[in-house]
Amino acid sequence: MARVKLEGLRKVYENGFVAVHDASFEIADGEFVVLVGPSGCGKSTTLRMIAGLESVSAGSVWIGERVVNDVAPKDRDIAMVFQNYALYPHMTVRENLAFALKLRKLPREDVRGRVQHAAGMLELEPILDRRPAQLSGGQRQRVAVGRAIVREPAVFLFDEPLSNLDAKLRVQMRREISALHHRLGATMVYVTHDQTEAMTMGDRIVVMNAGHVQQIGTPMELYDAPANLFVAGFIGSPAMNFVRATVEPGDVPRLVAGGFLDFPLPPRAASALSAFVGNPVVLGIRPEAVHVRGGPVRAELPAAAQARLELVEPLGNETLLALRAGADQALVARVPPQPLPPTGATLELELDATRMHFFDPSSEKAITEER
Repeated sequence: MARVKLEGLRKVYENGFVAVHDASFEIADGEFVVLVGPSGCGKSTTLRMIAGLESVSAGSVWIGERVVNDVAPKDRDIAMVFQNYALYPHMTVRENLAFALKLRKLPREDVRGRVQHAAGMLELEPILDRRPAQLSGGQRQRVAVGRAIVREPAVFLFDEPLSNLDAKLRVQMRREISALHHRLGATMVYVTHDQTEAMTMGDRIVVMNAGHVQQIGTPMELYDAPANLFVAGFIGSPAMNFVRATVEPGDVPRLVAGGFLDFPLPPRAASALSAFVGNPVVLGIRPEAVHVRGGPVRAELPAAAQARLELVEPLGNETLLALRAGADQALVARVPPQPLPPTGATLELELDATRMHFFDPSSEKAITEER
């Protein structure tokens, strides 16, 4: 296995469009890193530059101890799994798995051993003699992963491999790929637009937007301490609530928002917002930090508010509430199952002031105590 390092990686197309702006980060040997972001953010382009399928406009791609900018894809010691399975329809599963090894003229016993090993890991033994048309979507994807495994590469690259599967199969396959990573201890780079996949699979996540790396961190680092408004809104489902607010001066500064929220800031928040007294800020609060007063979960340090109940979405172990506060402020709350009044009723809310995030509306960066 090998590490992957990007240094000032940049991709500019002939029409002048910059797809990737100076991406720099390192993926450790054996690490599972996910590149995530919306369509067009540059994540797949970055992966393709690592693979050698896109030329590098500036910067360097390192695989192991060598720069591979001018190395052909076949000589980079990588294996790539694509969104479409790209299986040979006239070949059996066994033949699909063995094909790349035969091209490399490996000994027959070596090919047979690698195919059997990959088939055992992915539970493909019962279908080795079937052709792709006889397989389900999940089975085809496992065969595509198996073709990568038999090559025993230094780095595995996955380009949105689960996008064509239904919801249930996606959950199953992401568990299988995560388990495969633990078994192999392999370096894996995985691209997806699905933040749930990113959160559940990655050792670390690289969040991208408009060709820029927004933040790199573990799933919980991104969730608990987003660096800016984009990361805060992209990571987490349902998304973080954002409220335009003002820090009002006083012996204890108060946060006032939209005619529905007015409360004294806790000490740490007051310290972080000291430079914003009298100025606007953006308040961010996760749906699970918005509670119905009197419900089974109480805020640690509550900020009281009222909101109109617009929609109830029961999900069994939890309930999502779509709320409307003040003049026209949309809020989403994630609450435990509990009795609720009919839609249109006014709810008394408690927002947990200890779990609030604050952002500079000009720079969109997170406001922290160290700032």
